[in-house]
Amino acid sequence: MSAQIVYLSHGGGPLPLLGDANHRSMVRFMQGLGGLLQRPKAIVVFSAHWEEARPTVIVDERPPLLYDYYGFPPESYTYAYPAVCDVALARRIIGLLDGEEKRGRGWDHGVFIPLMLAYPDASIPIVQVSQLRSLDAGEHYRMGENLRSLLKEEILFIGSGFSFHNMRAFGEREDGRNEAFQDYLVTACTHTDVEVQKQMLIDWQSAPSARYCHPREEHLLSLHICAGLAQSAGRVIFDDAIMGTRGTAYFWD
Repeated sequence: MSAQIVYLSHGGGPLPLLGDANHRSMVRFMQGLGGLLQRPKAIVVFSAHWEEARPTVIVDERPPLLYDYYGFPPESYTYAYPAVCDVALARRIIGLLDGEEKRGRGWDHGVFIPLMLAYPDASIPIVQVSQLRSLDAGEHYRMGENLRSLLKEEILFIGSGFSFHNMRAFGEREDGRNEAFQDYLVTACTHTDVEVQKQMLIDWQSAPSARYCHPREEHLLSLHICAGLAQSAGRVIFDDAIMGTRGTAYFWD
C-alpha cells in the first residue's frame, strides 16, 4: 500500500452530525469512505479553517477539539474525537515544508467532522497542517509537491474544504454558474496531463464563475495541495448536492 489522497467537501459546521437532511448524501459518502480506502497508518489533514503565514503543524500529542462554529445545538459542543497526533510524522512534515510547530490549538471541524464519520473509532493517528494566509494557489500546490517523499508510506492525506463556498448562494440547486465551475474542477482533477492539470488549478480564477463559487478561496486551496502531492489523474468519488448545491470530491492513489 502507498499513500492515498482525498479532497472532499466537509459540509456546513456540525450539520453532518446533526441529522440535517441536506447533508444526507454527503454523510453516506463519508461513512463509506473507510470502506473505499485501504486503512492507513496515519491521516494528514489540510483544513480550510486554519491559515498561517507559514505552513504550521500541530504537535500536541492529544489536541482537544476546536468547536469553530456558532449558534448550533449544545450537543455539537460536546463532541469528542480522542485520536492521538502522530508527533513524529508532524515533525517530519515541518521539515519538508520548512514550517513551524503549533501547540495549544485544537483540531477544527474541518478535521473532526469528516473523521468522526469516516473513522469513528478514532484509532488512527492524525496530523493537521495549516493552509497559507497568502491564499496563493501556486504556493499551496508547492506545499503538496514538497510532501511527495511521503507517497510511499501508508498515509491518507485529506484536503478538507468545499468545492463550492458562497455562503449566500447555497440551496440554488439549478445553478448554472456552479455547474460550470464544478465541471471545470472535474476536468482539471481528472486530466491525464499533469501540467495541464496544474495550470488549470493554479489559474482557477479563470474558470467559469470562479469568484461566484469562491468569493474567498480558502475552501478550495486544499485541493491544490492534494493535486501537487498526487501529480496524476484523479477520479471523482462524490458528485451530489450538499445543502442543496452541487459539491464534488476527488481521490488519487
